[in-house]
Amino acid sequence: MGVSQIEATVGAHADALTRFANNAIHQNVAGRTSYLSVRAVLDGRTARATTNRLDEASVRSAVEQAVAITRAQAPDPGLLPLDAKRAVPEVDRYFDSTARAEPSDRARAVAEVIGGVEAGGFNSAGIFATNRSVVALLNTRGALAYHAETMAQFAITVMGEDSSGWAKASSCCLLDLDHRRLAARAAEKARASCRPRELPPGRYTVILEPAAVLDLVGQMFGDFSATALREGRSFLAGRIGKKIFGDNVTIYDDVFHPMQAGAPFDGEGVPRKRLTLVDKGYVREIPYCRQAAHEAGAEPTGHGFPLPNEIGEAPVNIVVAGGDTSLEQMIASTGRGILVTRLWYIREVDPYEKIMTGMTRDGTFLIEDGEVACGLRNFRFNQSLIEMLQNVELLSPAARTSGEEAMDMVVPAMKVRDFHFTEVTRF
Repeated sequence: MGVSQIEATVGAHADALTRFANNAIHQNVAGRTSYLSVRAVLDGRTARATTNRLDEASVRSAVEQAVAITRAQAPDPGLLPLDAKRAVPEVDRYFDSTARAEPSDRARAVAEVIGGVEAGGFNSAGIFATNRSVVALLNTRGALAYHAETMAQFAITVMGEDSSGWAKASSCCLLDLDHRRLAARAAEKARASCRPRELPPGRYTVILEPAAVLDLVGQMFGDFSATALREGRSFLAGRIGKKIFGDNVTIYDDVFHPMQAGAPFDGEGVPRKRLTLVDKGYVREIPYCRQAAHEAGAEPTGHGFPLPNEIGEAPVNIVVAGGDTSLEQMIASTGRGILVTRLWYIREVDPYEKIMTGMTRDGTFLIEDGEVACGLRNFRFNQSLIEMLQNVELLSPAARTSGEEAMDMVVPAMKVRDFHFTEVTRF
């Protein structure tokens, strides 16, 4: 075919899910998938073809398709040859306890939490999922990278007549996932938020639990990208090296953190480097894919996505450094404020000032005189992330956290002053 540069990514994953609603299991599904993705590079052009068939004829066909599509592309003057072999460190994220989980294991756990929810007079819905995966990347220049991983996830929403509570967590190791504690937390939030009061919108001191921090702060990390900066679509334009957040805000990208997950290499097989994205409020390092690094005269950091793509790179192993104040101590230190369990339906209003809008959900509470006084009707907010991260007063220890609007991260709870709620929602 006259093509000497071929990259292949081959992987497989097995996923299993137990779903429950109305205090009963109503679905158990499992599936296995394997795939091969082939990318060709020829005369400044690149394209890929993917198949889920791994027999010899299908593999040959995928290669032929990749080459044919590549020849039909317009040249990219910035496209680099395939990367050469690099030493890729290993991380151990495959646990037999997760890989060997059976439907009966998940069913017993779900039945246990449903029993507790029913005893309290509430209804529940949620999921318990386990999966295992493997991926390998290799190319004709000798690059070879391999990673195997397991993941378990439990999420539950507990509902009363006029209230709800929620909890969610994930872990590579199933034994570290405490479904009883998560269900008890969600049930307590549903109980404590019964007969919610309505508070007028305005600026309040808020305590954002880790899931709320994750889903809100997580909206900005696509902007931490050399490609996004070059193309003028990052709010960090003109702000690299400048202090834009508070002294107590430090953020890393660290695939090797013990509470993180994911492969230690990027979509081209480049090893991921630990980056200090924000240091005591100052924007410091940004990720570079190979092409962006070459154009900037920098070194790639191992954060590129599989080529071809329009994104370039982004950090995917976020660690927001925490403090030493517990959530209970934050509440006790607050004369009047609002405790927020989580946020949802988050959308961007102003991309440069990073103003986001969204709503609270599944556990919003009034704090008075250092105690949780009652549940509150939910709010809509309009809040600049830059302003919010300038107004952080206290941080809890950071922990692995799951949400619904952003990828899992290691984040703390935050006590923030002058958080802007714009209206009360209808529920």
